[in-house]
Amino acid sequence: MDGVIFSHFLGTPVWMWAAFVGLVGFLLALDLGVLSRGRQEIGAAQSLKLAGFYFVLAMAFGGWIWFERGAESGMAYLTGFFVEWSLSLDNVFAISMIFTYFAVPRKFQHRVLFWGIVGVVVMRGVMIAAGAALVAQFQWTLYVFGAFLFATGVKMLLMADQEGSLAGNPVLGFLNKHIRVTDEIDGERFFVRRPDPVTGRPVNWATPLFLCLVLVEAVDMVFAVDSVPAIFAITTDPYLVYTSNIFAILGLRSLYFALAAMIHRFRYLKYALAAILLLVGTKIFLVGFGVKVPAALSLSATAGLIAAGIGYSLWRTSGTPQVTPAAASSGRSP
Repeated sequence: MDGVIFSHFLGTPVWMWAAFVGLVGFLLALDLGVLSRGRQEIGAAQSLKLAGFYFVLAMAFGGWIWFERGAESGMAYLTGFFVEWSLSLDNVFAISMIFTYFAVPRKFQHRVLFWGIVGVVVMRGVMIAAGAALVAQFQWTLYVFGAFLFATGVKMLLMADQEGSLAGNPVLGFLNKHIRVTDEIDGERFFVRRPDPVTGRPVNWATPLFLCLVLVEAVDMVFAVDSVPAIFAITTDPYLVYTSNIFAILGLRSLYFALAAMIHRFRYLKYALAAILLLVGTKIFLVGFGVKVPAALSLSATAGLIAAGIGYSLWRTSGTPQVTPAAASSGRSP
């Protein structure tokens, strides 16, 4: 047993992987057992406290990485964390749009976010393991990542002013066409038993809340295509990539209920996110020319762009009225 624990998996001792997975499992169990108890609505104040807790925990983990593996690894973890955190802000906007589209009450949104996190923990692990294998086998893959990030950053700059919409979404269209879906949300249930309109026999029906969950997972997968290569551009250590990814997502999801009330205030943040993608993509190609950007400079630039994007957005949208989900039309057709 000792041999297995102290053996290495993807370049990191198994016990370090086990410790992190165990910590995440404990946090999710605490979330399910405490936050979901009573099915109470999570307010902005509680959301901010949870986000603060996760941020402190993420920084403490970064401090442990720094102590255990050195300053370079610690700096790479912190940079990866802030890059993932910033890119995941766009994910929050998409999730808010999904909940608004289906007119999901706030007290039922936590259930979707919780199971969405469970899916992310598994899905990001698979994607990062695959990415690490590709980079280890084919070093030129990093340049493909860099070109993709640069192209994505340019596209984001050009489309920053365009509003997203679920109308015509292929995933939603496929689900509505191939499974039975009820017209109304039925509490926190993803599935209910209802009579078949043809035979009259009780059959399983998906609720709109299940459609929300599938769309949230699909959104996570789409955004992972950007964020995972972005962190591989900072460090190719799978352990640092995975831990920084998961901590950033846990913290941002806990902050969702505070951010959701002021999504309209972050209108110009996408420009900062696009700049981060361009910066990371450029950094990869600079390495090919023998120019290595210091980790501290990357971290400072990332934090500065996030702060500038948030600050400018809050300044420009000061006094802008909030559009609540209740005021928005769901627009969903059965």
